[in-house]
Amino acid sequence: MKTKRKAAPRSITKLTTLDSFLKEEGKLEEFEAVAIKEVLAWQLAEAMRTSNLSRKRLAERMKTSRSQVSRVLDPKDGNVTLTTLQRAAAIVGRKLKLELV
Repeated sequence: MKTKRKAAPRSITKLTTLDSFLKEEGKLEEFEAVAIKEVLAWQLAEAMRTSNLSRKRLAERMKTSRSQVSRVLDPKDGNVTLTTLQRAAAIVGRKLKLELV
């Protein structure tokens, strides 16, 4: 019967934050962009639910296709213009606010 080895305790000095790890890997900006899009898509979907607004109806009000609305609501699709996000936000009674920090 094999005995289990205990893992050596990790040194706190070797621990890193996720941000610093992603920065070292050259992936921080990409992950931040995806996170921002995920939050925007979620907020828009929640506002649509509150307004009882379907994708089809949002597309009609935006004068665009349902596939364009699907791209706006897809958290992984970062290829959406600010103008499109502003129009969608306005229809659900919100404003798109961007700021440099």
